[in-house]
Amino acid sequence: MNLSVTKKLAACIVAAAFLFSFTTIADKAIFAGSWTLNESKSELGNFGRFAARKIKVEQKEDAITISKTSASPGGDDVTTTETLTFDGKTSETTVFGGSKKKSVAKWSEDGKTLSITYTIAFERNGQTFDINGTETWTLADEGKSLSVQTVSSSPQGERTTKAVYDKE
Repeated sequence: MNLSVTKKLAACIVAAAFLFSFTTIADKAIFAGSWTLNESKSELGNFGRFAARKIKVEQKEDAITISKTSASPGGDDVTTTETLTFDGKTSETTVFGGSKKKSVAKWSEDGKTLSITYTIAFERNGQTFDINGTETWTLADEGKSLSVQTVSSSPQGERTTKAVYDKE
């Protein structure tokens, strides 16, 4: 390459770098940490006894690992853990006595909301049925409060709950 072409190429690279320096990718909400259910701020309805009492979140750029501790129907604490990637692929986890949960995580355009769409296949008395739902995660109070709104449907009908968690 001659010197003139090299200078022009360098000038183009510098100009492109300058332009891209003003273009930012939306920051993603950081859900990492330990969270405790705040029942007084939550809207759980009849299903409050099954809401996760504690959530522990580990978050990386490409994935999120969520551990939820809830009371089982027998009263003991049960912890389920799932790792979801942000590449649109379905993740599968075993929950509730061997039932399979398939989930996909997706960020909102502005990166402030995480939606987790899921299907859980249950078997009871020889019959199989699905629960389909979406959890919408958002932060409030400068990251000190986590709201998880869940809309789900099953053969028993549709329900909406809102669980609010305080950061520990």
